Amino acid sequence: MASLPQAPPVPARAVPVPRPAPPAIARVRSRRRPSGEPPPLPRHLNASGKWWLGMSAAVLVLWVVVVVTGTVTVFDVADTRILQAISEVRSPGLTRVAEVAGVLASAKAIHVLWLANLLLLAVFRRWRHLFVWLGVGLLVANLGATLAMTLQRPRPYEVEVIGDWSGFSMPSLPMTVLAAFLVSTVYALVPPGRWRTRGKWLVCGLLVITAASRLYQAQDHPTGILAGVVLGVAAPLAAFRLLTPNAVYPVRYSRARPAHLDVSGDRGEAIVRALHDQLGVLATGVTPFGLAGSGGSTPLKITVKTDPSATEDEGCIFGKLYAATHVRSDRWYKLGRALLYGRLEDEKPFHSVRRLVQYEDYILRLFSEAGLPVPHPLGIVEITPEREYLLVTEFIAGAKEAGEAEIDDSIIDQGLMIVRRMWDIGMAHRDIKPANLLVRDGTLFLIDSAFAEVRPSPWRQAVDLANMMLVLALRTDAERVYRRARLQFSDEEIAEAFAATRGLTMPSQLRRMLRQQGRDLHGDFLRLLPYRLPPVRIQRWTWRRAGLTLVTLASAAAMAGIAVTLLGSPL
Repeated sequence: MASLPQAPPVPARAVPVPRPAPPAIARVRSRRRPSGEPPPLPRHLNASGKWWLGMSAAVLVLWVVVVVTGTVTVFDVADTRILQAISEVRSPGLTRVAEVAGVLASAKAIHVLWLANLLLLAVFRRWRHLFVWLGVGLLVANLGATLAMTLQRPRPYEVEVIGDWSGFSMPSLPMTVLAAFLVSTVYALVPPGRWRTRGKWLVCGLLVITAASRLYQAQDHPTGILAGVVLGVAAPLAAFRLLTPNAVYPVRYSRARPAHLDVSGDRGEAIVRALHDQLGVLATGVTPFGLAGSGGSTPLKITVKTDPSATEDEGCIFGKLYAATHVRSDRWYKLGRALLYGRLEDEKPFHSVRRLVQYEDYILRLFSEAGLPVPHPLGIVEITPEREYLLVTEFIAGAKEAGEAEIDDSIIDQGLMIVRRMWDIGMAHRDIKPANLLVRDGTLFLIDSAFAEVRPSPWRQAVDLANMMLVLALRTDAERVYRRARLQFSDEEIAEAFAATRGLTMPSQLRRMLRQQGRDLHGDFLRLLPYRLPPVRIQRWTWRRAGLTLVTLASAAAMAGIAVTLLGSPL
C-alpha cells in the first residue's frame, strides 16, 4: 500500500458551502378551516353503503320484534305460500338444474372460495385486505350462527325439502356466508372502476341464481335468504370501504409500491385546496416524483405560481405525502428488525402520522438553521386529520442523485463536511444513500431527514461517515475519497466508521448499487486503513426481543387456529 500523507489537524467546525436563497413563491392569505367543516379529503361511506347498513339495521330490529312479540307465524304463512307455489313447478330436469345452480352455497364450494382468497391475498401481499377479509368472515359466520340459534326458526314445513340442509333457517347461514365472501372477494381482489362494477353485477347474479336454487329445493325460507343476503353484503361493504378505502389502499396489479398513493382525482384536488387554505400557496398541478428512491412516503412535485421575478425553475415545490399506512408499515418494519437483530438504537416506531411529519419538519429546520445544505422547509399541510399529511419543502430543480452525477473533489469535500457538521451539532442522518444526496451546479444537497436523530450514539455517527464515503466512491474510487476524508477526519475516526458499518447498516439502495457495480468498496476502504478496529457488535438478544418473538409466534399460532376453525365450521 502506498504511503499516504498524515492528515493535518481537523478544523474545529467545518461549515458547508453557501447555498441559494429559497424560491420566490407567490403567497396569498391562508384560510382557517371553521369548526365543523370537513377536511380537504374526508373519509365517508357512500350512499350504497349507508343503504345496506340501514337495511341490516332494519332486519335486526325486525328480528327483535319477532322474538319479543312472537309474530313469526305471519312470516311463516307468507314463506310457505311462496314455497308451495314454487314446488308445483318441480320436474326432474329442473331439479338437476337447481342442484347444479346451488353448488356455490355448499360447504366445499365456500371452503374453496375461502382458501383461494387467502392464497391470492397472501401472494399479492395485500395484508390489510387479508385481515379485513378474515375479520369479516369471522364476524358474519359467528353472527349468523348466533342469530340462527337465538331465533331457532325451523325449516319450511308443508313443503318437501329435496336438498341438503342442517341447523335452523333464520337467517340462511349458507347464503349469509356466501354473500359475505363474494362481496369481500370483489373489494379485496378487483380493482375499482369498471371491473369492480362488473364484479358487483356478477355477484348479484350468482346470489340470485343460488337463492333461486335453494328456494326451489325448499332449503330456506324466502325471508331467511333475504335477511342473510342483507347481512352478508352490508358487513363486508362497510368494512372494506371504511378500513380499506380505494384512495388509501388501492387494489392494483402494477409494479408500483404500496407506499405510493394515487394523487389523481379527489386526493389531488384535496392537496391543491389544502395548500391554498393552509399555506397560501397557489398550486396548479401535483405529480409523483422520484418514486424509485422512496419506499416510505409518496414524493410529489407540485407546480405553483411564483412571483413575477422568479424563473421558470422556481415554479415548483416538493411535497412528501405521509399517510397512516406509512406509519403502520414502519411499525411492522421495525418489529421485524427487532425480531431479526435485537436492540438497534432509535428503532422505536411512530405512533401517529402527525408525529412523524412533525418530527421530520423539526429535524429539517434544525439542519437548515445549522447551515446544512437541505431543502428550505415551507410547512405542513393537513389532508385528512390523523390520516394524511403533506410535508412541503423547496424543490431542488435540475439536480441529479449522487449515484448518477459527476463527483469531483469539491463534491466529495462537501459530502464529508456535511457529516462533520452533523457531528458538531450532535445529530445523525441515519439514511445516507444516493437517492438522498442531490448534486446541482456543483452543490451537494442532503434530503429526506425522516430518520435523523438528535444526540445519537457515536456508533450512529460513525455509520453516517462510512455510508457517505461509500456513496461518494460509487462514482469515483475508494482511494480518492479516503485521501479527501483524511483532511477532515482522523484515521481512528475513519477506522471506527468502517468497523461500525456492515450490510445491515447500509441502506438497501446503496447495497444494491454496490452489487450492480461488482465492486467491494467496503473492502477497498479497509485495505487503505493503516489499521483496523474490531467490528462493532450489532445483533443483541434482549428480554424485549425474546418477548416480542414469543408474542409473534403465539399470534401466528392463534391466527392459524382461527383460520382452521373457520375453514371447518359447518354451514
